Amino acid sequence: MTTSSGTTTSIREATPEDAAALAGVHVRSWQAAYRDLLPGPYLDSLDPEERAALWRDRLTATDRPTVLLATEADGRVVAFSCLRAWPGEEPEASDASEASEASEASGASHASDDLDGTDGTDGTDPLDPTTTAELAALYAVPEVWGTGVGRSLLAASTEVLVTAGFRTAVLWVFTGNARGRRFYEAAGWRPDGRAVHDVTGGRELEELRYRRELFG
Repeated sequence: MTTSSGTTTSIREATPEDAAALAGVHVRSWQAAYRDLLPGPYLDSLDPEERAALWRDRLTATDRPTVLLATEADGRVVAFSCLRAWPGEEPEASDASEASEASEASGASHASDDLDGTDGTDGTDPLDPTTTAELAALYAVPEVWGTGVGRSLLAASTEVLVTAGFRTAVLWVFTGNARGRRFYEAAGWRPDGRAVHDVTGGRELEELRYRRELFG
């Protein structure tokens, strides 16, 4: 695809060799997208090498998620998404996928790198884990926000889920991430009434669960 800035990008599935590039996008996106939500010292302390090790482990695991990359003509990774079957759990504060980018939003789906606990405020959840997927992450470097890279990556991610047979998709996004929420809402995602409070970087933030039906 050609972005609004005239740059050509393509989308492919990630391999373990992409871990360092993924980590670079992940950290830069967080530092830019969440500057007004999370403490500066915490964001500045994020370590690309440490995150690269985490992504390398994920990409070599037997139950590894599907990770899509958006790359420029020279091969540079500028955005990525992470998809998996819905684990039926709340997001764990520590990582943060606010899928968040939402590339044009940078950080849209927070959660999912690490999950723990049961989903929902009352311990129950109507979602069927056999037909529900999670957009666990979608991040992009700041220089491609608003160029269409995020929209294309989100569309490609949705297509992968449909092809895999999922009927519903969910994600988590910080309530205060207005840009990310606009990004997802423009693509048909809506809050489904679930919310959790997590502590990230020493600050308690609310996250909303968004949902989109993939058929109908």
